[in-house]
Amino acid sequence: MLRIIVLGAAAGGGLPQWNCGCANCRAARGDHPELASTQASIAVSGDGTNWFLINASPDLRAQINANPALHPPVGVLRGSPIAGVILTNGEVDAVAGLLTLRERAAFSIYGHPDVLAMLAANSIFNVLDPALVRREAMAVDVPFQPTLPGGAPSGLEVTAFAAPGKPALFLEGQRGGSEGDTLGLVVRDLEGGRRLVFLAACAAVTPEIIDRLDGADAVFFDGTLWADDEMIRQGLSQKTGQRMGHIAMQPAIEALAGIDRPARYFLHINNSNPALQPGSPERRQAEAAGWQIPADGMEITL
Repeated sequence: MLRIIVLGAAAGGGLPQWNCGCANCRAARGDHPELASTQASIAVSGDGTNWFLINASPDLRAQINANPALHPPVGVLRGSPIAGVILTNGEVDAVAGLLTLRERAAFSIYGHPDVLAMLAANSIFNVLDPALVRREAMAVDVPFQPTLPGGAPSGLEVTAFAAPGKPALFLEGQRGGSEGDTLGLVVRDLEGGRRLVFLAACAAVTPEIIDRLDGADAVFFDGTLWADDEMIRQGLSQKTGQRMGHIAMQPAIEALAGIDRPARYFLHINNSNPALQPGSPERRQAEAAGWQIPADGMEITL
């Protein structure tokens, strides 16, 4: 069994974004609060009891409170079912929530060596007591089995793979790119063999990416923008999706049309994206191609 909780589906800033008055943000604050979404993260479990977060968003405290499966067990004064956090990049959107987990609970952080080095270089992350919070390096294309606090097996196998992308925004100009800048994850349930692929940032669909996604039971894929220039056209930014390291939904849908079997979910959806609106032409096109726009709190069992 592989259980998944969508903790958040929005891109950086969430929906509504604190300083944004675009159509979707206005709707989420007004007549359509159901559009509201926190920043992208999912939780996965092989036993339904112990959970691993994929990325720790700035909204993590609210996400934990909104999902009873992540609450402290009944009868436990201090504790958490969160056994670990698996990082796919070093963006603020992926690591800021680690600071929420600072209240002396045991768990593990798994990340590319470059991302772990970034955490080590920033002393604010020292609030995570190293006696309780282990930092474990993930090698690209080398499967590993994350463990529970105390060392018991989790029943999961995780393989990180490099994807087209870019360095974290706050590191741009400081160094060149590395394979750890944008990672995807293949998460497999060891007992039943069910497999999900998480790739919430991806600048291009290459043959290697198609191979990773093909045959998975569920795919969570980068849905930041509908069209590469949509933020420019809406007057929200001068950056294209490609400049930000994200392929747009339209070409992604076409490029991934032939992948076999999986339930398909777009994640990391920017507030500018018209596919957020139910009934919009963009949403209808995505759904006709088999893609879903998940809501915060959606639970999936594979």
